Amino acid sequence: MHTYEQALQAGKQFLLEHDDYLVVSHVQPDGDAVSSTVTVGWLLSCLGKTFTMINEGEIPQRMRFLWGADEIVNMTEQPPQRKYKAVICVDCADFARVGLTRHYFEEDAVILNIDHHPTNDAYGTVNIIKPDAAATAEILFDFVNLFPVTLNQDSATAIYTGLLTDTGGFRYANTSPNVMSTASKLLEHGVNGPYLAQILLEQVTLPQVRILNQALSSLQMTEDGKIAWVVITPEDMIACGAANEDLEGVVNYPRNIQGVEVGIFFKVINNNAVKVSLRSAGKVDVAALAQTFGGGGHVLAAGCRVEGELEEIVAKVLKQVNAQW
Repeated sequence: MHTYEQALQAGKQFLLEHDDYLVVSHVQPDGDAVSSTVTVGWLLSCLGKTFTMINEGEIPQRMRFLWGADEIVNMTEQPPQRKYKAVICVDCADFARVGLTRHYFEEDAVILNIDHHPTNDAYGTVNIIKPDAAATAEILFDFVNLFPVTLNQDSATAIYTGLLTDTGGFRYANTSPNVMSTASKLLEHGVNGPYLAQILLEQVTLPQVRILNQALSSLQMTEDGKIAWVVITPEDMIACGAANEDLEGVVNYPRNIQGVEVGIFFKVINNNAVKVSLRSAGKVDVAALAQTFGGGGHVLAAGCRVEGELEEIVAKVLKQVNAQW
């Protein structure tokens, strides 16, 4: 078992050994995924390496101000024309989370896996996994500091974005002393904290308000009040003019109800699949619960994709949650 420091050094060697990289994050990228992707891209550019950033899914509009974000290829719209030997995966809890980008890995590709999810299955040739890190961006702060480069405002802003979004504005239980120390150092590089908080956490779009209203209208709870859930269908998305990024934070509303131990958001993908987002108030390990359905995540925040019809999936998930009492 490698120590964290040894893993960082192995990752450094990985970057020095190759010259042409593919950088990917998980499908439907969030703040940590996008910020980690561009941070790695920025580091590679400083090292004079050739690289391509690709993702399955659109980059959220509110994060397109980040350095290099407009260079991340959405492979669902613009499939790449080649395959890559050296791949860097960031914020992907397991190999399945890279999605369709895997088709652009050479069969004998070497992979650097950088992640903070406790459920990560160490699928990389080199793995830098720190389960107690609040965000993959927190790990990348340590990683960047191994190289003869100096953070600038752009790169510091990218890392800060990952910390800010994955800690819920430094409010979640993963907000450690190291997170606050790292954030302080990033602010010294010119990061505009209030501006980022405004555009990433506070500002909402009209479709976001409409889809939240629709989700809350579907709210249901178990008789004991310990589980609450909401549902959104493809028809709801169309009616509200909403995009996937407008759904961020919806799952927190059922979880935040007084007395609720587990909040759940069921997003119907189609007639045969549902995305399930889980949030715990502290007594239930939702990462372990998500793993029973082939998913993963963190103790307090996890998710999975389940095949089947909505009604049967709701029943199965509620049964699994109730088994935790």
